[in-house]
Amino acid sequence: MTESSTTRKAALSVGLVFLLGLALGGFGGYILAHQKYTVTNASVPPSDTVKRAQKVQELTSLANLTPEQGQQVDAIIADIQTQMKSIRKTLDPQFDEVRQRGRERIRAILTEEQKPKFEEFIRKMDEERKRNGQ
Repeated sequence: MTESSTTRKAALSVGLVFLLGLALGGFGGYILAHQKYTVTNASVPPSDTVKRAQKVQELTSLANLTPEQGQQVDAIIADIQTQMKSIRKTLDPQFDEVRQRGRERIRAILTEEQKPKFEEFIRKMDEERKRNGQ
């Protein structure tokens, strides 16, 4: 083999590896982006207990809490969650009323052709809010 053919083969090999890396990287990015989207839409939001445990664990690691402090923090966060749920129950009807009034105002300015598209948009928003537990 001559030196030029060896150099040419090496250059082709490097080029081929580069192109394969580019293709695999693009494909992997595409898969990850779509997988994350699918998982996000299909997954159920974590329960309050799971969220609380995650926060307690994070704070325990960050601040080096003792087991007793971890239990106290868990109880405090549980109390806060309960209070916030109570507040949401009283405010949710007000939010719903404002939301409905806003939708009616938007419907009033839409053409007949635009209204079905708006209704589909609203349906998707409502489903997303329901999925997210709001």
